[in-house]
Amino acid sequence: MRLSRTLALSLATLAAFTMVGCSSAETPAKADAQASSFCPNGELKFGIEPFEDPSKLEPAYNVLAAALGKELNCKVEVQVVEDYAAEVLSMRNGKLDIGQFGPMGYVFASTKANAEPLVSFGTADGKLSSYTAGIWVPKDSPIKSIDDLRGKDLALGSVGSTSGDVLPRFGLKKAGIAEDELNMNYAGGHPEALIALTKGTVDAAQINSQTLASAQEAGNFDPANFRQVWESEAIPNDPITVSADANPAFKSAVKDALLNLAPADIEAVGKFLDVSPAGGMVEVSKETYSPLFDLASTMGLTEDDI
Repeated sequence: MRLSRTLALSLATLAAFTMVGCSSAETPAKADAQASSFCPNGELKFGIEPFEDPSKLEPAYNVLAAALGKELNCKVEVQVVEDYAAEVLSMRNGKLDIGQFGPMGYVFASTKANAEPLVSFGTADGKLSSYTAGIWVPKDSPIKSIDDLRGKDLALGSVGSTSGDVLPRFGLKKAGIAEDELNMNYAGGHPEALIALTKGTVDAAQINSQTLASAQEAGNFDPANFRQVWESEAIPNDPITVSADANPAFKSAVKDALLNLAPADIEAVGKFLDVSPAGGMVEVSKETYSPLFDLASTMGLTEDDI
């Protein structure tokens, strides 16, 4: 009888462990099933415009993507695309699930790829962050204002860039300066425009506040040796978007996950966007960027301009 009782207890214990094991095994399965609704192909593609050297952007965005993936229970892969137009095309063709655009890039992504803004980068006090476009010259330059740029060489960033192209050109237009009255050239990006100025190969260059902050921190630019002759009004920072055609549950999940990210997850990216110290993400909508839609209309911009 004692042996039978022991055997019975052992069988009962084994059954209990088996039930616990089955219960534990169900949890990952449920989680995987939930994740599959967000990641039908096993991962999400997160596109970034190349507003800085990709070798510097990727490590920062990988931190953000890892935190986002943890929130969504899904791998998030960062892709720094070739240029503004490439990101719009990739989202339109369904090759990107999530995309961060510059404000002007978003204007065209909205119309050409049906991009819907979810969130942008917040300050430490919970407000939407912003930045400015600027035109700089050497401190000993005879150029004292934007009016003095006639006949001079001006380095812009890249075609379609909000602060590296459209806003400086808008500043010239407001000043009554026709674009053929000076020599404008595209350096290839914000850092390249700054280098052109510091190397003395141009008379003036656009440097936005984001690039300025990054260059100063890296020791690549000393404002004391240069002078800003024009500055734009504040621009709301880059929106992170998804396709408006995406599953509403997916859009809601991505927005909630982004809003739940800790400032530490965003900090490295925030430094490139002139947001330091970084706060959490803040919700945005199409209306947030209405001044950029107005600017595109005023400048007569089309998809060909990016």
